[in-house]
Amino acid sequence: MVVPVLEEMRIRSLGVIEDAVVELSPGFTAVTGETGAGKTMVVTSLGLLLGGRADPALVRIGAKAASVEGRITMAPGNRASVRAEEAGAELDDGALLISRTVSAEGRSRAFVGGRTVPVGLLGELADDLVAVHGQTDQQGLLRPARQREALDRYAGDAVAAPLAKYGSAYRRLREVAAELDELTTRARERAQEADLLRFGIEEVAAAEPVAGEDTELAAEAARLGHAEALASAAAIAHAALAGNPEDPEGVDAGTLVAGAQRAVDAVSAHDPELAGLAARLGEIGILLGDVSGELAGYADNLDADPLRLAAVEERRSVLAHLTRKYGVDIDGVLAWAEESAARLGELEGDDERIEGLTAERDALRAELGALAQDLTDARGEAADRFAAAVTAELAELAMPHARVGVAIRQTETAEPDAGIEVGGRAVTFGPTGADEVELQLAPHPGSPARPIAKGASGGELSRVMLAVEVVFAGSDPVPTYLFDEVDAGVGGKAAVEVGRRLARLARTAQVVVVTHLPQVAAFADRQLLVEKTNDGSVTRSGVTILEGEARVKELSRMLAGLEDSELGRAHAEELLAAAKAAR
Repeated sequence: MVVPVLEEMRIRSLGVIEDAVVELSPGFTAVTGETGAGKTMVVTSLGLLLGGRADPALVRIGAKAASVEGRITMAPGNRASVRAEEAGAELDDGALLISRTVSAEGRSRAFVGGRTVPVGLLGELADDLVAVHGQTDQQGLLRPARQREALDRYAGDAVAAPLAKYGSAYRRLREVAAELDELTTRARERAQEADLLRFGIEEVAAAEPVAGEDTELAAEAARLGHAEALASAAAIAHAALAGNPEDPEGVDAGTLVAGAQRAVDAVSAHDPELAGLAARLGEIGILLGDVSGELAGYADNLDADPLRLAAVEERRSVLAHLTRKYGVDIDGVLAWAEESAARLGELEGDDERIEGLTAERDALRAELGALAQDLTDARGEAADRFAAAVTAELAELAMPHARVGVAIRQTETAEPDAGIEVGGRAVTFGPTGADEVELQLAPHPGSPARPIAKGASGGELSRVMLAVEVVFAGSDPVPTYLFDEVDAGVGGKAAVEVGRRLARLARTAQVVVVTHLPQVAAFADRQLLVEKTNDGSVTRSGVTILEGEARVKELSRMLAGLEDSELGRAHAEELLAAAKAAR
């Protein structure tokens, strides 16, 4: 998968910068320049892209607004790109374009992938893209949640295995608790539903309807209600076909057809076509006889019993009552009764279900307590190793007396049902266990350990975070790190160690450093120089990539302010060679 990399930023009308493009390398980029040249605006610009506070004082005097645009290469499955696409953003040839504008009146707008988005979305993306460590702006590992996540990754399988088991049990507990809550809080509604279903099922059962019965009764009612008219019509039709006994001289259809057949038969031998017609007349005569017989039978069997009609209408009334309440027809009523019986079985089993779920919930709480203890133990072991490693790093970064520790604690709760038992105490818990992880620093012997954001001065904090990031390298997923003033208060060998560690961190991530120290800049894969023009502004040409002689000249200036000195140039070349060999 492609690791997200901040390729470049374009900065307009921000502080001393009029219009400049900062091109960054995938590895280690050092940003250098004279004091006041605008190097820190790189950090400020990135802070705006990450959703930082929009201060109208940042807008260049005379400009209506300041803007920062960033281009970050992305992989389609990257968590940040997925979140951006959910907000309607689109990748531009595998890159995500982010921009932020700040007006002189203080209004701020954010754009991601060509879409206007809330500024808060930039902060969400920042969690997965960039960690900023500066004297006034600290992100990433200063967040307790990130500290816990990073410690878990640092611990590896020792935490991953029990965390996976814990997560599975935790999700099941949430499901069980939700179902219990549904069953208990809606007990009255479910009881009322059961009563209604029971009444309806009993009402249907009492009527004993048969599938299709309503259709059959409707047809019978229509026949019984018109019995006299039906009998009269059948008698008239029968007389027309077979003759009326009371009118011997009357002509009927059967007699006429028979006469026609006899007339044709007499001469049919002379013409085959006429013989065929004679045969058809014979068939008609047979059909007339059949219909005539059926009409006589229909009239004889027709039941005009008013008592039967009354019984049919009464039964139809009973069935109509059911169809008004439970279905469009009797088939629908029977289907409703079957479904309702199944639902009633579920509702009547609530007590037993509640008992089973309660037992499962209690068992899951006990299991989570044991797994949470396993997580605490594994995190504690990893925390000891981590603290020792960071403390050793700080000793090489001119903080020999500093001590880093990791506090792992739980929060007790007075409501046992709201927590789990860990170490004999009821404590709060969440999807990752019951532990709260906090990185702490004791900068001097005898000083109390405090959270790293409060235990270090501004100049020390970036070094502390550098040591933390180096130890966490490969564990924390943030792909880009930006350090401002990481070299404050150090020099000589300590400065070389700062550069060496930044280069080490750049093996697995993109690293951008604003620095005054040549020992640090010499380790960079790319060095950018920020220069002001004669009118005090930084333009597009004011941020340049240094290579060859230009880089040696800048390092000479940083060493002793003697960029044209042969001694300074020799020292700069030696420093570059030493940094390359020490990588």
